[in-house]
Amino acid sequence: MIAVAAHASQTTATLQRVAVIAIAVLVFLFVFELVRRRALMERYALLWLFAAIVLVVLALWQGLLTRISSELGIYTPVNALFAAGFVFVVTLLLHFSLVISRLSEQSKLLAQRLALLDERVSDEQPSDEPQPSAVSKR
Repeated sequence: MIAVAAHASQTTATLQRVAVIAIAVLVFLFVFELVRRRALMERYALLWLFAAIVLVVLALWQGLLTRISSELGIYTPVNALFAAGFVFVVTLLLHFSLVISRLSEQSKLLAQRLALLDERVSDEQPSDEPQPSAVSKR
């Protein structure tokens, strides 16, 4: 009876490892395809590719997650995996917040420069001709 339960536990663990490896490989291939189609820039893809590689390493190296969780004082390896996932998501959110902030500032500068150029063009044209506006062309 105990041998059957141990065998079932090993089979479940093996199936879980195979599933994690399959998911990580699918993520890796999906990100690679997005980069190939130029739907995702390389600099953003690196983080996702790194996460997929870490998942494969953790799935293949059976005792690594257990060792890491015990060294960090985390009770179960699954909780360590959830903590690592949480850190990954927070890092991703912070990174994209920085990118959005930078793009917002660049958009504001571009709008200001466009307004100055539009004003300069309208000042240089004679007043009896209709004035095309750079903003109205959009």
